[in-house]
Amino acid sequence: MPRAVEPTDGERERGLGRIALWLSPEDLGWLASQCGCTEATADEDKERCGRVRFRASAALHKAGQKPAVDGAG
Repeated sequence: MPRAVEPTDGERERGLGRIALWLSPEDLGWLASQCGCTEATADEDKERCGRVRFRASAALHKAGQKPAVDGAG
């Protein structure tokens, strides 16, 4: 069951150079499962992909929801 999400410290996030992005749980689940990296993908891009997927998954977790596992990614 979804739970109330505690707001993130916006001032801290701005200090880290981050920008707020609100997505639906379905879109977050999709984002968390996407990865187009291959053996030829640069390490920097693989790390970025991992960070984005992790943050999407963490947002769902914080909201008390689980991403759909569909084998994608």
